[in-house]
Amino acid sequence: MKRTIFIALLMIFSLSVTSTFAAKSDLKSTTENSAVVAKTDNKLSEAEITTLTKRAEEIRDMDKTNMTVTEKRELRKELKATKETIKRDGGYVYIGGGTLLLIIIIILLL
Repeated sequence: MKRTIFIALLMIFSLSVTSTFAAKSDLKSTTENSAVVAKTDNKLSEAEITTLTKRAEEIRDMDKTNMTVTEKRELRKELKATKETIKRDGGYVYIGGGTLLLIIIIILLL
């Protein structure tokens, strides 16, 4: 069991190294790369997240039977934009299925 894990990890690391060496060989000099880009965090505060969440709940709870098609479409677009804003700026963490499976396997092995 340990041997197969060792061989699998060895294959993963040996195959991933080739992409590292495939980079362009004419790298820019350090004087060209000396500019430092200021990183800005666009995180939402807790109050903004709660207001966006409340608005999304209001849209879901609305009686949409008497609305026209364009009004429904606008509400759908607003709800979609609200969800994207919360996911993008609200500290949303996404763990994919493969990553989750890998974490579970590692926990079981240890």
